[in-house]
Amino acid sequence: MNVPKSLIKKGLLFFTFLHLAQFCFSQEADSTKRVINFKGAVSITNNGFSLVPTFSLGKPAVVTIFSISGKGRLSFEPEIRYSMEFKPWSMVFIWRYKLVRKEKFQLALGTHLPALNFITGPVIKNGVQQDAIQARRFFPVMELIPNYVINKNINLGIYYLYSIGLEKELTKDNHFVSLRVGFNDIPFIKRCYLRFNPKFYYLKLDERDGFYVAGSLTLAHRDCPFSLSTLMNKAIDSNILAKDFDWNVSLNYTFGRDYVRK
Repeated sequence: MNVPKSLIKKGLLFFTFLHLAQFCFSQEADSTKRVINFKGAVSITNNGFSLVPTFSLGKPAVVTIFSISGKGRLSFEPEIRYSMEFKPWSMVFIWRYKLVRKEKFQLALGTHLPALNFITGPVIKNGVQQDAIQARRFFPVMELIPNYVINKNINLGIYYLYSIGLEKELTKDNHFVSLRVGFNDIPFIKRCYLRFNPKFYYLKLDERDGFYVAGSLTLAHRDCPFSLSTLMNKAIDSNILAKDFDWNVSLNYTFGRDYVRK
């Protein structure tokens, strides 16, 4: 596929804008002391889900999600997924810029540079057919993420994602928009609590599209970095080639730390 030069230019200009904005806003902080927040989660699951829950690996996987941010508005949030055979499944390097940071309302813009999906397929090498891991690319990828905080335990948001698949076998015009609600810190027993994150979303891949409902439920303890979660996805009305219903169970380990650089 020949990607229009105008789209490539827009993606590069957007990425440049994020870096310039981060530099400008970082000047507001005390230049003698910079705090860098590093946090993340590692999950082991019986069935890996992609960023778009319509698609799953269909077998056990390891999912790692990180977030690196400072006092500025730019954050780097890579998501890396592997099968249990330690074959790469997807690598998405997400850059997000917090355009609005109000107490009740936040708005972030994002891009994925790069966004890679991997498959194992046959190739011919020295006249012999053998299996090889092949990378498939998406560019440009753009995010729009408005979020409204109702109270300390409930928030309401929209997530919009647009991407173009570069390889000929990939869909070229991809739209994903979801309405999601976050219920956090729901008391359970003793020092345990629940997080419930339902979402309703629409997915369009070229000429195919569908409406779905999905949700994740997490059981965590305030004094323990480990948690258990499950994610379920159900098609409401769809002609996209994917499972009508899918789910998983995951064991998660979360961590985080602030680093001060003078």
